[in-house]
Amino acid sequence: MEDAFARSVPEVLDFFGVDPTKGLTDIQVTSHARIYGRNVLPQEEKVIFLCFWHLTFGRLFQLLLLVRMSWDCGCTSTPFWKLVLKQFDDLLVKILIAAAVVSFLLALVNGETGLTAFLEPSVILMILAANAAVGVITETNAEKALEELRAYQADVATVMRNGCFSILPATELVPGDIVEVSVGCKIPADLRMIDMLSDQLRVDQAILTGESSSVEKELESTLTTNAVYQDKTNILFSGTVVVAGRARAVVVEVGSNTAMGSIRDSMLRTEDEATPLKRKLDEFGTFLAKVIAGICILVWIVNIGHFRDPVHGGFFQGAVHYFKIAVALAVAAIPEGLPAVVTTCLALGTKRMARLNAIVRSLPSVETLGCTTVICSDKTGTLTTNMMSVSKICVLQSASHGVVAAEYSISGTTYAPEGSIFDGMGMQLDFPAQFPCLLHIAMCSALCNESVIQYNPDKKKYEKIGESTEVALRILAEKVGLPGFDSMPSALNMLTKHERASYCNHYWENQFKKISLLDFSRDRKMMSVLCSRKQIEIMFSKGAPESIISKCTSILCNDDGSTVPLTAHIRAELESRFSSFAGKDTLRCLALALKRMPTGQQNISLDDEKDLTFIGLVGMLDPPREEVRDAILSCMTAGIRVMVVTGDNKTTAESLCRKIGAFDHLQDFVGRSFTASEFEDLSALEKTTALQQMTLFTRVEPSHKKMLVEALQHQNEVVAMTGDGVNDAPALKKADIGIAMGSGTAVAKSASDMVLADDNFATIVAAVAEGRAIYNNTKQFIRYMISSNIGEVVCIFVAAVLGIPDTLVPVQLLWVNLVTDGLPATAIGFNKQDSDVMKAKPRKINEAVVSGWLFFRYLVIGAYVGLATVAGFIWWFIYSDTGPKIPYSELMNFDSCLKRETTYPCSIFSDRHPSTVSMTVLVVVEMFNALNNLSENQSLVVIPPWSNLWLVGSIGVTMLLHCLILYVHPLSILFSVVPLTWDEWTTVLYLSFPVIMIDEILKFFSRNSLGMRFNLRLRRAEFLSKREVRDK
Repeated sequence: MEDAFARSVPEVLDFFGVDPTKGLTDIQVTSHARIYGRNVLPQEEKVIFLCFWHLTFGRLFQLLLLVRMSWDCGCTSTPFWKLVLKQFDDLLVKILIAAAVVSFLLALVNGETGLTAFLEPSVILMILAANAAVGVITETNAEKALEELRAYQADVATVMRNGCFSILPATELVPGDIVEVSVGCKIPADLRMIDMLSDQLRVDQAILTGESSSVEKELESTLTTNAVYQDKTNILFSGTVVVAGRARAVVVEVGSNTAMGSIRDSMLRTEDEATPLKRKLDEFGTFLAKVIAGICILVWIVNIGHFRDPVHGGFFQGAVHYFKIAVALAVAAIPEGLPAVVTTCLALGTKRMARLNAIVRSLPSVETLGCTTVICSDKTGTLTTNMMSVSKICVLQSASHGVVAAEYSISGTTYAPEGSIFDGMGMQLDFPAQFPCLLHIAMCSALCNESVIQYNPDKKKYEKIGESTEVALRILAEKVGLPGFDSMPSALNMLTKHERASYCNHYWENQFKKISLLDFSRDRKMMSVLCSRKQIEIMFSKGAPESIISKCTSILCNDDGSTVPLTAHIRAELESRFSSFAGKDTLRCLALALKRMPTGQQNISLDDEKDLTFIGLVGMLDPPREEVRDAILSCMTAGIRVMVVTGDNKTTAESLCRKIGAFDHLQDFVGRSFTASEFEDLSALEKTTALQQMTLFTRVEPSHKKMLVEALQHQNEVVAMTGDGVNDAPALKKADIGIAMGSGTAVAKSASDMVLADDNFATIVAAVAEGRAIYNNTKQFIRYMISSNIGEVVCIFVAAVLGIPDTLVPVQLLWVNLVTDGLPATAIGFNKQDSDVMKAKPRKINEAVVSGWLFFRYLVIGAYVGLATVAGFIWWFIYSDTGPKIPYSELMNFDSCLKRETTYPCSIFSDRHPSTVSMTVLVVVEMFNALNNLSENQSLVVIPPWSNLWLVGSIGVTMLLHCLILYVHPLSILFSVVPLTWDEWTTVLYLSFPVIMIDEILKFFSRNSLGMRFNLRLRRAEFLSKREVRDK
């Protein structure tokens, strides 16, 4: 029944055909269960798998064990085989697979045997299979949040059926059931109130709406148009908790049709978005794949004339030979280690962020933080502590020389009994309990109170039981302390946290014996308690200021503890202070009073609540976190817009925004602050304009938050959504990066990409800075790997065009790509972040990873790497003392050596020395190139190598590994290399070092205007960056 909130109680009962005094019959229960379904949140089918890898004799076997666990629901997850195939849906991966298959077939055709014959295809397939396994594991874990929604469903319910009450499992409830709820009950389904069994019923529904205080429920129907959850004051929502009162209600929605069920459905409809870096790498990969394919075809075509060379033994064999070269070219051009290095760099970033109390659940989200343009922050529990606390007190200081009111401010924003009291001049009170009004406020707060505060040693924090406002008064009593002890503050600090939690409250409860209680009621808006101490009876009262003040005839003075008549002038002053507290400061106010009762009185009645003595006025709020203001300022400096999104009312939220500085840069709130209903009433054009200016969005429910994220994403904003409640989960999942609070619900954490362990909004700023640094480092190691691979392509291409023997064999290329490239590239991820990283504006989401000028630099460096490698190969044949010293023309005609007479043996062309020299040149020149990537534009003179000791160490390890394969006999045979002489090493260094000088020149141009002009000329024909169109 979707409109139960707008129907009267009789209409709702008639709709389900239920008698409120008897409940449903067994026949009706069976019928309703068949019509409306069970009261459960359907669970998704799960896919769990184990991957076992076994590499034997060069062949790779992958065993996938699929275990399916199904529940009785109509939901199905993505088929496992589709998840596996999805991991290979990438052009570069397909080219690698094709290269591996071709290499395997050519080895079989040529009759090759042994480990070396199948090493290349086996290693390639092993890498691809491992990447696929990681991808499937990530995707199958994505829906954990849906399971944890079930934790918010009640286990049992008190239900009336067949005229009798019984306790049944909540899953057996059906629409029409009559349910009784009381304090502490978790609501088992969506219920419509039908009968109030106490003076009031209050429900904590913060997990659903984000409201900072409990909500009073009523029986009357709601006539609000387009009512949101907050407007439905006669509905008890599934998963929320009763904090005061007792009532009966009728079940109107169960299972997926409840408010909690709608959140689940919203999460199911949300598809994960690819991160900006993932999209850019995909674009770059597509471009690279096309270039590689073109070069491979070109190399094969260029050498068609050599297919009939005698050395090949025939046209077909020649075609196969050059086809193998083309395959080797593809292997050389594709950076096989790039996915692993990107993942490793992001993982290193997550480790650093964990030290900042930001726990990353999704690796790509680390980089996404770097381009975040809008942070949509939940108010309650994110910007605020979600712990109601007293912040101001107003008492009458003196009435002897005119009315003098005194205001006190109280520090401390949590449930911990820690904080101080300050007077109007900002001076801290050393002994607050020495002031009569503050002392009696502490007494009244402790005695006229039904809440409990206790310390949880497991969670290492103080927790509440009961109403937030009453808990705030408990904490106030602890901060005031006790009278008569000069060492009171230090003495209290010597207690254990368990003892300290309610020490002062227990003192007053032991001093005064509670005799009689008048509960709070909506018509009186107050509660009273009769206490006795040493045969003196005193009634303490608290309630709404307008109710308490109207029943007072005298007032307590703070200077001497005397009582004076409450004159019209004093009353007006109190009402003025109350208006200021409630209006300007948006505080929730309570007034406290007392009355001396006749000796021996054992009961109190409503008639006793008159002629009271006013003690004081207290103002409380859900306070903002102390560090939030600075964090928001940092976001503004970094070009990030902070938008406050809350289910709370507009006035309260606007006051908070003033306190935290979200409105500091604004003169006028018009067009900056909207309620959900106000926003929905706007036209499409007005909504677009409002989204560009909005700072505050209030009275929202879960669907509004998700809508907001989608609308901002349509405007090409990169959205980070923070939150801690169940109500935040759909938006957290939809956002580019969802950020949950560490103290939040498990649902919010599972739906998020990152969790703030310390619930500190300021941690987001540090995480954004880290994200930007990671992106910069990512660009650097991509630059390093691609320029190195371009060098390998140039090497093979130039050798093929010149008609000289193969400079490198495929297994050598694979070693360079996977080992010598991988370690330095990973170490580049340790580059320190720039000092001004948070002063720059966020990069645009469609900004290419590789710009035109940067790609030109890739080509220049890559061309030198390739030419130096070929030069090392040619040097050995022509100039080396250990080489044959043949003319260059003889080297170009090596394929006809067997057909003519020569002064040298033709076996020199199969010697392993020249390929060893060229491979070593390639390795060493790439190590120097790694040093170039300490910074994109800064010289090595400014940022020396020792600024990143990890990179220096990785270069050392890489060279050690290279020497290992050169000088250890079994490895040298496997990689077709031989030991080098000192002269050969000297030549290698001469050929390798100039790469640093070349890049220093290019960096100089980058720091000046040339690189910028070059970049602008290419921007119109940018081939690496396409205009992004989001699929929504």
